Amino acid sequence: MLPELGVILDAGTGMFRVRNLIQTDHLDIFLSHVHLDHSVGLTFLYDILWEKNVSRVTVHVAESKIAALQDRLYHPDLFPVKPNFDIVPLKESVELGKGVRLDAFPLKHPGGADGFRLNQIGDANQSLAYVTDTTACLKADYLKSIANVDTLIHECYFPDGWENRAELTGHSCLTPVARVAAQSKAGRLYLVHINPMNESEHPLDLDSIYDVFPNTVVAKDELVIDV
Repeated sequence: MLPELGVILDAGTGMFRVRNLIQTDHLDIFLSHVHLDHSVGLTFLYDILWEKNVSRVTVHVAESKIAALQDRLYHPDLFPVKPNFDIVPLKESVELGKGVRLDAFPLKHPGGADGFRLNQIGDANQSLAYVTDTTACLKADYLKSIANVDTLIHECYFPDGWENRAELTGHSCLTPVARVAAQSKAGRLYLVHINPMNESEHPLDLDSIYDVFPNTVVAKDELVIDV
């Protein structure tokens, strides 16, 4: 979440934390795709918005996925109250205010997904890319969309050694992600969407990629960074 812009990237189970971070009278939620671990948090919005001065909530998602949210996630048998927000087709480029533009780009993932890049217009040094649910590869088309990004947030579900499983499920292993960051000339890399079943203190061996891309952080819940 970028609270000062009222922007949220995906709506998973951590969505409940949004309530304490709201700074604007509007929220724009951009969904990379609608798998439940990225969309179920939309059903939390009634609680999140309770007694909050938010006049507009807009969910941006690929047009082909809108029906899945409206007809499935909010099916009366699953969630008997209709959505209290607008769902609109995701545009390739959206002006967010405060001189920030969001650009969407396709990712390879079962069912399809999108990544996002946010740029401070006129300042190439203030940019952030969000890439989740895809298999990192130096030949992937999305690399051109994240070139020279200052902050790269990239999924890394698996440690090295799980490449076949990563390819099968549309996720990434550690070293390929580091190589993507290096090839893209990113300023810094934050690893997210790590296998939640791995509860070890160090789920990813950052020492093994130090020579590839040293400026790497394993993100944790409620991490706050400046972008």
